[in-house]
Amino acid sequence: MIRALVADDQALVRAGVRMMLEAAGDTEICGEAADGAQAVHLAERLLPDVILMDLRMPRVDGLEATRRILAARPSARIVVLTTFAEDDNVYGALRAGALGFLVKDDTPERIVDAVRRAAQGEPLLAPSVLRRVVERALAAEREAVSLPRGLTEREVQVLTLVGMGLSNAEIGERLRVGVTTVKSHVAAVMEKLELRNRTQAAVVAHRLGLVDAGFRPVPPSPAGPGKDA
Repeated sequence: MIRALVADDQALVRAGVRMMLEAAGDTEICGEAADGAQAVHLAERLLPDVILMDLRMPRVDGLEATRRILAARPSARIVVLTTFAEDDNVYGALRAGALGFLVKDDTPERIVDAVRRAAQGEPLLAPSVLRRVVERALAAEREAVSLPRGLTEREVQVLTLVGMGLSNAEIGERLRVGVTTVKSHVAAVMEKLELRNRTQAAVVAHRLGLVDAGFRPVPPSPAGPGKDA
């Protein structure tokens, strides 16, 4: 059973999310927060599997609450819950380490699926949204970076596909390996590059020149990374 915490200052939104998730049968709402301060407190006390975080809340907003929760518990899986996908704070929350985002008028099916994927550490960004996030990140971080020597050839392939916005299942199909193997490679990439989530990994893939502006893979140079063991 997935344990979820919902943080939103509107009681109606919290009730609607609770109804959708509990109707799915594999998720229970372990707590509700009406502001960011309460969300931080409940996240620490309840240790939920997934936190749905509204951005615009009184006292402490969702962006600051996200920062505080992840500072105390980096493994927390926070999904931004917002009214507008173009909200500037969405990028801030993702950069702080949030796993992804949901728009409040998303379909119940998408919200349920997003919570399930978040519980498994899966990304929650549609390709169009990932494109905006990456473009903004690249505009803010223009310095050149080089490919870390510690990554294996397979890990570079996985990082490239993450940068293209593919899910673990889609990466597995491309590389003809199981999802468990993909998860292991993704985890290794995250650890070696000291990243918190796949959104940050996608940004790194673009900064490294593994993926072009059209979200297509860039052909490797003759002198590539070492082979897998």
